[in-house]
Amino acid sequence: MREKVTLSSCTSEEEKGVWEATYKAAKKLAKKAVAITKNNAYERLYQKLETKEGEKDVFKLVRARERKIRDLRCIRCIKGEDGRVLVEEMENRERWQSYFSSLLNGESETSRCGNRGVQERNLNDRACTRISKEEVKGAMRKMKSEKAVGSDLIPVEIWKRLGEEGLDWLTELFNVIFSIVKIPNEWRVSTIIPPYKDKSDI
Repeated sequence: MREKVTLSSCTSEEEKGVWEATYKAAKKLAKKAVAITKNNAYERLYQKLETKEGEKDVFKLVRARERKIRDLRCIRCIKGEDGRVLVEEMENRERWQSYFSSLLNGESETSRCGNRGVQERNLNDRACTRISKEEVKGAMRKMKSEKAVGSDLIPVEIWKRLGEEGLDWLTELFNVIFSIVKIPNEWRVSTIIPPYKDKSDI
């Protein structure tokens, strides 16, 4: 940097020529030093690769390179329940649907409801007419922070920080929904993005 400043501040052509020649010679020496250092590093790497430890390093390098070039944002095919790769868009959608249906609704949910059916019919209807504040509080406690927001764009942290006022408002809202027996349409739709966490088969 110092040489460049000196070169730009030169007044005579002769002085300029001297500085240019000095700069070019220094640049040539630097390139040569870098090339020698690179060659030495590659030589050491090749010698290491010929050993048993080197073989392991080769596999590490290959795995690292494979991870680097993998396009995780666009998964075009997935595996079906039978392990067969599905490439058709319709098959992919159906597979995602069945996967998330079993994941979010629970495999044994139907059987559990069937067993409880007779007992639930005998319950006093008045016992199920209101959702208590304690139930909402318990549900809020189970909700994890720093998660993606829903269609309302309100993070869980906001509800938790609203305290008693927020609890009262939510309890009232849930009881209105419970009494009119109608879930808002916005709650029926969600965007699910399945990110690959660099574990098992992509």
